[in-house]
Amino acid sequence: MATKYIFVTGGVTSSLGKGIICASLGRLLVARGLKVTVQKLDPYINVDPGTMNPYEHGEVYVTEDGAETDLDLGHYERFLDIKTSQENNVTTGRIYNDVISKERQGEYLGKTVQVIPHITDEIKSHIIALGESGDYDVVITEIGGTVGDIESLPYIEAVRQLRYDVGRENTLSIHLTLVPYLSAARELKTKPTQHSVKTLSESGLQADIIVARSEYELDETIRKKIAQFCNVEIQDVIASLDAESIYQVPLLMQGEGLDERVIEKLKLDAKEPDLEKWIGFVEAVRNPSTEITIALVGKYVEHHDAYKSIVEAFVHAGAVNDCEVNIRWIQSDDLTESNVKEKLENVSGVLVAPGFGGRGIDGKLAAARYARENKIPYFGICLGMQCAVIEFARNVCGWMDANSTEFDEDSEYPIIDLMPDQKNIEDKGGTMRLGLYDCKIEKGTKTHEAYGKELIQERHRHRYEVNNNLRYKLVEEGMNLVGFNPERDLVEIMELPDHPWFVGVQFHPELCSTVSNPQPLFVDFVKASLKHAKENDLNVPVKRKKVVVN
Repeated sequence: MATKYIFVTGGVTSSLGKGIICASLGRLLVARGLKVTVQKLDPYINVDPGTMNPYEHGEVYVTEDGAETDLDLGHYERFLDIKTSQENNVTTGRIYNDVISKERQGEYLGKTVQVIPHITDEIKSHIIALGESGDYDVVITEIGGTVGDIESLPYIEAVRQLRYDVGRENTLSIHLTLVPYLSAARELKTKPTQHSVKTLSESGLQADIIVARSEYELDETIRKKIAQFCNVEIQDVIASLDAESIYQVPLLMQGEGLDERVIEKLKLDAKEPDLEKWIGFVEAVRNPSTEITIALVGKYVEHHDAYKSIVEAFVHAGAVNDCEVNIRWIQSDDLTESNVKEKLENVSGVLVAPGFGGRGIDGKLAAARYARENKIPYFGICLGMQCAVIEFARNVCGWMDANSTEFDEDSEYPIIDLMPDQKNIEDKGGTMRLGLYDCKIEKGTKTHEAYGKELIQERHRHRYEVNNNLRYKLVEEGMNLVGFNPERDLVEIMELPDHPWFVGVQFHPELCSTVSNPQPLFVDFVKASLKHAKENDLNVPVKRKKVVVN
């Protein structure tokens, strides 16, 4: 069977949830025994999101091969339980960079380099590369932005051409659009959808299936109207309503028949769906027996998408532990030694989040100290681990000037220092320690107990590390350094042995958590937090009525 290509576009407005629709459709096709991957085409001119402000872009998701990518790739991996790579996220900046590099090398034989065909051909090559790998039955390609945007036009044109290149029978166009409700008129309006589909058609791409995003049910009249004026069959109008959890969306899309329409149109050889485990997970998420509160201390908490993978890892871990994890978002800028008790009152655990730069560091140090001294479960990720080390060096080791050279280059005790291979790097984009690295864990530790094995692999994104020249003092004063990169002897994991659960990791465990395989450290951290809550009467039984998942 030839590889099939599904292209997903969006119209009317951004933030309709194209990424979730792509991930949900992928999940449904995987449940039917098909091999699926999802790709994101981003129209911005940045080569990748690695240097972008988290407030503007949200989380930077790192793949195993070290690519800094859009957060939607996290959804793809979590829903489909697959591994993505740099080929799964392509930006306009990368496309133009590749084309210009080829032009400088003379690959175009002196021809005038133009958007058509050179830019569009480069876009097509990145889509085709996944299909021709032989690894997938279906490649789902999400085109970022909104139809009609100038930035998206080359992608739409590339897709138009590709439909002819690989055969119309091997491609499918899905358009996600908005059907708003006007309270003054007390009715849903289809005109924005009609205009969006018209704009798409003017670019030469006809939608085969329309996914209509709405806050209200679409009755038969509305569906008929959309079908009639958008040139699709009525069964190809799929309603996408608000869901309590993003993990319900695959089930809602199945209920709408999205997967069946895709299979029929592409003539896919698919079996009956097996969603038993997924339904069990959704039931666990929607029907926990208790709930706890965990403080997430970070610099970008006003924009929750900056910590998207952490939030979802808590959902996965909560389902395993039969509890709902409520997050108390704590702005580290606002946290001080004098108010930390008030801010962290009645939390069952503390997670200090990753980040870069010196803003809000004092607040993170205060959170680490409070959790250490009050025996509250603590989880430090990347910078969160480094803050735990700095705090311990200051208040236990007595090195009051201890710091990271990221924040104080002249510190007397640079307990966190720039990695040697980072010291001569000037370019900021794509130059950190990125991607999957080995970590060997000491037996008999909490981390080893959580993973159940000695050698693990986790994803990294950092420039600074625990200073090997000074780490002896940490060990002398009682800190356990329990995980190391075997190739370079870099500290990867620290624990406090006299604490119920105090773990810091240099890597990003949240990036590997999926519905099928919840991340072990998050599962164990939630378990420890739940225990702390029960011992201190902090957990709250959930009294809401049990929800049955269809």
